Amino acid sequence: MIDGHQHYWSPSRGDYRWLTPELGPIYRDFGPADFAPWLGWARIERTILVQAADSVAETNYLLAIARETPSVAGVVGWVDLEARTAPTQIERLAQDPLVVGVRPMIQDLPDSAWMLRPSLGPAIAALSSSGLAFDALVRMDHLPHLHAFLRRYPELRVVVDHAAKPVVACGMRPWLAFGAWRNHMEAIASESTAYCKLSGLVTEADGEWSTAELRPYFDALLETFGPRRLIWGSDWPVVDLAGGFEPWWRATIELVGGLAPEEQWAILGGNAADFYRLRTRALA
Repeated sequence: MIDGHQHYWSPSRGDYRWLTPELGPIYRDFGPADFAPWLGWARIERTILVQAADSVAETNYLLAIARETPSVAGVVGWVDLEARTAPTQIERLAQDPLVVGVRPMIQDLPDSAWMLRPSLGPAIAALSSSGLAFDALVRMDHLPHLHAFLRRYPELRVVVDHAAKPVVACGMRPWLAFGAWRNHMEAIASESTAYCKLSGLVTEADGEWSTAELRPYFDALLETFGPRRLIWGSDWPVVDLAGGFEPWWRATIELVGGLAPEEQWAILGGNAADFYRLRTRALA
């Protein structure tokens, strides 16, 4: 089994602009020793370590951790995709067998159509030729632009992080945006080869969540992307803001429980290995 999305960080490094003391339980250092008990408990063998700061320094920090941590199968790093040196940086990163992709922090950028800027063209071409993946950290308002981005760069391997962060309606609250979110995701799934991460849903819940309240979102993703294009991720330690690793893991097992065993294992590891090409990289 592979956790397709987790983080390690140290706030004292100073480049996590979003990570502030107001985030309480996750505003501290998190490293491999903190995560090891959960990996053992859930019998997860490898993880994908994903950037959380828009700096080259943090990518180097993560790679240093990965080299000393056998459970890390790959690192999704960061590059300034608009920089003139971006293609060179991407080519350099691609030479490191631990680097499996890059992730711009699109959700934090003021321009929701940023990904369509022509200035990204050389970097995207370098990503495509290098074989590195593109993690799309987007929200609902980015989905029309992401759809256009996928049409523009059909050769790029893309995964939608956290299912594009839908607002998960709980209790008696109305599903204000569910239909629009589902329609966008269906279009993206049917008209591209993009994958989607089954992660981050619980931290988008607008109340106390339950597995039953997550079920419509999971069913929509399963119907649109299918069991071979969904990648499970814990989003640890961010998941500690919404109950923690254990409740999300137990909910996941319940959600996938009705699938065939080979489909369950695909979502819980095989798809991450395929998408990030781990079988020819870190898991070889």
